[in-house]
Amino acid sequence: MTPRKYFLRIFFIPLIAVLFQGISAVRAGDGISLYTPYTRISVPPGESIDYSVDIRNNSSETKNVAVVLSGLPSGWNATLKAGGYSVKSIAVLPGERKTLSLKVDVPMKVNKGLHHFRLIARNYDVLTLSVDVSEQGTYKSEFTSDQVNMEGHSKSNFTFTTKLKNNTGEKQMYSLRAKVQPGWNVIFKPNYKQATAVEIEANNTSNISIEIKPPYNVEAGTYGIPVQAVNSFTSAELTLEVVITASYEMELTTPTGLLSSKITAGKEKKTELLVKNTGSGELSNVTFRSSKPKNWSVGFEPDTISHIEAGGEVPVMATIQADDKAIPGDYVTNITAQTPEVSSSVSLRISVKTPLLWGWLGILIILVTLGLIYYLFRKYGRR
Repeated sequence: MTPRKYFLRIFFIPLIAVLFQGISAVRAGDGISLYTPYTRISVPPGESIDYSVDIRNNSSETKNVAVVLSGLPSGWNATLKAGGYSVKSIAVLPGERKTLSLKVDVPMKVNKGLHHFRLIARNYDVLTLSVDVSEQGTYKSEFTSDQVNMEGHSKSNFTFTTKLKNNTGEKQMYSLRAKVQPGWNVIFKPNYKQATAVEIEANNTSNISIEIKPPYNVEAGTYGIPVQAVNSFTSAELTLEVVITASYEMELTTPTGLLSSKITAGKEKKTELLVKNTGSGELSNVTFRSSKPKNWSVGFEPDTISHIEAGGEVPVMATIQADDKAIPGDYVTNITAQTPEVSSSVSLRISVKTPLLWGWLGILIILVTLGLIYYLFRKYGRR
């Protein structure tokens, strides 16, 4: 062994040993330790864990201990409390201990497996905690239906059967909504009772009946109806499809709504009619027919209407001719407008009056009869 190596061995090795002993003595003399009995816990997603952690001071002097959490997984939440207050530092008397309450919230959306984090008493001790998440977590909800498309006319009620599944690990209260244009009416019936919200237990499903009524004047076409189940933590959306087919409706009336008239026997009477398209589809080839008293005639101008747009109306002139021998009184003429899809009828009550010539002739006969009676009375009354 050279003198140099001998010198290093004799001088530095004992010095290093003394230094390590001094450091160990300092650490042991700090006297602060962290303790909890449950350092590894298995929980499902969405669970909250409450730890009770003791800070023990085994030294001979009061220690002011700063406590922090390190390595907490992303999305996890934790709070440290003592005496009902959130704390970051706590003083511990010699030979005593203080208890910290550590609450850790495991999120719903979390991977299955072991997760670690540390509670650190700065400059003193480190407590490693492990949480074993028992299953793959999610924070999803599912809105589904076996039939998302229905077809009908504008006066139809569309009823969809849907299912809302709570895939989270906690009971959820969902608000039920629909995004529709003004005039549409959407009613939710969870478990067959009308409501605007539904509560579903964790990993359970609720049956929801959804009734959709379109506006009265809705045009034919395909309409998407988005429905939602939402709360502060999760949401689900489903788009229902309503196909509105053209509805064919027609009204036959008069401009004033008056359905009575007068006519002289043997004469013609012109009556204006209105054909209204009150449906959502175009009416084509509108024709007319009538049911009239015997020996009467009814004509129409025009006798055929090629088309009437939805919401439109077309005037028609009906010419009615009474029988020459019609006696005074009320008669009914039924007029029908029709297409291959729809028809509408109106009944006109027509009063027949005696021609003016016959009136004067009647008066003349009465006068002649009175004159004849007077003559006979003058001639034979004296006898």
